[in-house]
Amino acid sequence: MERVAEPLRRMGARFETTDGHAPIVVTGGTLAPIDYELPVASAQVKSAVLLAGLYAEGAETTVVERLPTRDHTERMLERAGASIERRPKSVTVRAAVRLELGSVEIPGDFSSAAPLLVAAAIVPGSDLTVHGVGLNPGRTGLLDVLERMGARVAVYNRRSLGGEPAGDVQVQASELVGARVSAAEVPTLVDELPLFALAASHARGESFVNGAAELRVKESDRIESVVEELRRIGAHIRATPDGFRIRGVPTRLRGGTVDSRGDHRLAMLGAVAGVASREGVEIENAEAVEASFPGFFELLAQLEKV
Repeated sequence: MERVAEPLRRMGARFETTDGHAPIVVTGGTLAPIDYELPVASAQVKSAVLLAGLYAEGAETTVVERLPTRDHTERMLERAGASIERRPKSVTVRAAVRLELGSVEIPGDFSSAAPLLVAAAIVPGSDLTVHGVGLNPGRTGLLDVLERMGARVAVYNRRSLGGEPAGDVQVQASELVGARVSAAEVPTLVDELPLFALAASHARGESFVNGAAELRVKESDRIESVVEELRRIGAHIRATPDGFRIRGVPTRLRGGTVDSRGDHRLAMLGAVAGVASREGVEIENAEAVEASFPGFFELLAQLEKV
């Protein structure tokens, strides 16, 4: 929470954390505008500062980012009538007089579709189409990486939903090869990097992720968690300071037990690994998936039967 608390305190907010974590106490008061450079690529921190900037007294609030991050907040603020200026490496917002959004059609969450798409890519004989998926370019790096790995990916019926690009995504199973994810790409698939590690474990050759230190401050330290849990079920993977390295073997993983550690992404990772493994995967603390995708296990089970 300190990554969010620090810029808000600079704006004048009284924001108290518990050793940098929840529970938190926020006390209302007058906010001042700020020019803030993100120390790491984080759409969450960017959004927190922009939303606070809507209520700051005085000049403009600007967020500078070294690498572009997803822009859902900016798109929605524009639709609501906020005075916002977007440049290649910064976003500026002015205090809001009145915001009015009205009815909005929300496209399907790409990060929720991603486990199903990766399952289709690595389970032999699979052919899956997910309809109405959000295709914001700041979110869909996984599709680009899967295509580089040799996956058969197609997007149909491109359209706009709620001001966001959307479409129907089809993935068919194919033999995969290793790939490298660079630091510049990481913001576009940061939530899907655990799934990339799983796909890379099934690919021929080595795969690498660099510049993903952000994973260490997610719901768990996702670098260490992904490495340790995938190793438990037979993957050849090791951690690096800002990512991981995978030696892929184009055969099914052994299977076993995966602990979600209370992280919904790890729970879904374990489930996808299970359908692709020889012996299946038992997921400990599986209820973590409820944080973002209630009914995920049931849906995945239905797809297995098709």
